[in-house]
Amino acid sequence: MLLQGLAFYLLAATAVIGALLVVTARNPVHSVLWLILAFFSSAGLFVLLGAEFLAMLLVVVYVGAVAVLFLFVVMMLDVDFVRLREGFARYLPLAIIIAGVLLAEMIMISLVVVSGGAAADATGPVAATSEMSNVEAIGRVLYTDYVYFFQAAGIVLLIAMIGAIVLTLRHKPHVKRQDVVRQVGRDAKTAMEVKSVPTGAGVTPEDLV
Repeated sequence: MLLQGLAFYLLAATAVIGALLVVTARNPVHSVLWLILAFFSSAGLFVLLGAEFLAMLLVVVYVGAVAVLFLFVVMMLDVDFVRLREGFARYLPLAIIIAGVLLAEMIMISLVVVSGGAAADATGPVAATSEMSNVEAIGRVLYTDYVYFFQAAGIVLLIAMIGAIVLTLRHKPHVKRQDVVRQVGRDAKTAMEVKSVPTGAGVTPEDLV
């Protein structure tokens, strides 16, 4: 109980501090790093509550979405990647500090889970059904009662992904691109040309142009 209470207060304080630093940091790269720390701390709180599926979802979806969103913003602003890589050393100390905090949180959560404190105090409808796991209970509810909403959310995310690709797609004038319509519409007259070559003269490079 003491270890679980200590882990809860440390994770909650880290999440709140990380959230405050997200909105107060002037550097966007620092804001992204603090946001990842806040998300990871919140995922640790979900693990302490016995909702491991929500913790995994928070780390995989939200932390991954933050990285993709940051790359999308960089692509939209047309930032010079050479200049961006030159400033990588400036963000390395902060990244090492946040990585150390995340490692400490992972070790602390693992100790709490191994000691059995997270599962013992978990309450709610999911924890009440001991014959099924947390992931199975959420899957049954999601794919039975809310299957249409789940499919609608997938369609919305697919449209958003296609829109992001269309907005960031840039055609360079000197890059040869594939024209599918032109390839499909080719016939014998446009695909090949008959050359009249004198007998015994052979073919010169000028005849192939």
